[in-house]
Amino acid sequence: MSFVKTLATLAVGFAAARGVDHYKKIGGMEGVKGALRGVGEPGGMVDQVGQMAEKMGVPGGKTAVRDLFAKFGTSAAGATEATEAGLGSLVAALTGAATAGAKTTSDMLGALTGGTPADAMMEDNARLMIRAMIQAVKSDGVIDEAERMQVLAQLKDATPEEIAFVKAEMDAPIDIAALAAATGVQARAQVYSAALMAIRVDTDAERAYLHSLATALGLDAATVAGLHSTMGRPDA
Repeated sequence: MSFVKTLATLAVGFAAARGVDHYKKIGGMEGVKGALRGVGEPGGMVDQVGQMAEKMGVPGGKTAVRDLFAKFGTSAAGATEATEAGLGSLVAALTGAATAGAKTTSDMLGALTGGTPADAMMEDNARLMIRAMIQAVKSDGVIDEAERMQVLAQLKDATPEEIAFVKAEMDAPIDIAALAAATGVQARAQVYSAALMAIRVDTDAERAYLHSLATALGLDAATVAGLHSTMGRPDA
């Protein structure tokens, strides 16, 4: 597969494991926050994401997005709620990063939909986003065994390297300093957005994690506020 697509798979996996209601509440777009609508309905989640993809210049536009959702859904005609919630949250995160000035988000979305190949930089950024997502989920507790197995079950198309990476990150202690040190300037907003999309920001532990991550990444208050606003998240 690729780490970019593993990132998308994990977004869907966490949506399924942690409950779609959770993702309905934390989604940055109306279609995630509200009652999730079917792939084929005009104005539904796929149409919203497709329009966003076309604005960002993603090859294939709406068609590529529809194919992506169908791949993760139960059939070519419709996607599961977990698919819509997880992928919707991921696209909201990439959009937030683009709004904050990240230069590679449209390329990453293009790789996600299969419109463009994932290059080494996109793969590295996807690894960082996976690390941020998993750390954020663990910030107010642990990923229990049932949740872990449900998430890993989504990785059936991943390579042994990708599966080993995800398992290692699930087992590793939270290390914000190491994550920030590995993150280049252009990926900082993407990494923060990945952490932000994975949690509700409704506990002191989650807020503390995000505050520490933003500080370590060198993101100023205005940038952080903009990401929260774009993604529809409470302030940390």
